[in-house]
Amino acid sequence: MSVINTTAERRQLGEVPLLIVRRAGATMPLPTVLWFHGLGADKELHLPELQRFAAAGLLAVGVDAVGHGQRRLRDFEQQFAQPPEVRESLFNTLVARTVAELPGLLDALVDSGLSDPQRLAVAGVSMGGCITYGAVSADRRLRAAVALLGSPAGLLAEYADAAAARFYPTALLSITAEKDSVVPPAAARALHEQLASYYAEQPERLAYRVIAGAPHFMNVADWIRSIGDARAWLARFVV
Repeated sequence: MSVINTTAERRQLGEVPLLIVRRAGATMPLPTVLWFHGLGADKELHLPELQRFAAAGLLAVGVDAVGHGQRRLRDFEQQFAQPPEVRESLFNTLVARTVAELPGLLDALVDSGLSDPQRLAVAGVSMGGCITYGAVSADRRLRAAVALLGSPAGLLAEYADAAAARFYPTALLSITAEKDSVVPPAAARALHEQLASYYAEQPERLAYRVIAGAPHFMNVADWIRSIGDARAWLARFVV
């Protein structure tokens, strides 16, 4: 199997630090996926995933969420050592602030000539999966989304029954772990049950998958398979 060369560039657009990966020699603008990491991680951790997406023809953009990476909270460990209710409130605030940045970030990528405005997508894992659900609701330009081990619980609580109406026709794939005690899959499953009627005319644009027996921190084989599924989904609906 041939190896596809990719290039990586660190860039800052406004307040947002990015790691931008693309095929070597690719002609802009490109179909684009914004990738969001988990709690306490950063964009650099996911260079291998960004490279896999780039090899599929995407401009793969790793994003440091608010309070993470190059803009990590100075007292991050102390903040997340507080009682559970305080940690949850902080977590939700960081997710919401990151989601709020997304429309402006997409504008900047399009205006700079990097991204095709008709082929935009978002994906993420854990906290990044939560951001993904919020992003789809926040920006109707997103044609596809993949949420790995994320939860739309905050979104469902905010918009109640109206939450489902904010997703179609974005092609949404959710991947959850059956034994996930960190981000239980119940909220993602409930969202997909609500979404079924909205996607009735295009059911191929909605998919919910469960990794049998897997915990939140899954084994390498399950992770590689999940990223492969994400890549295939994005290539199908965006590339």
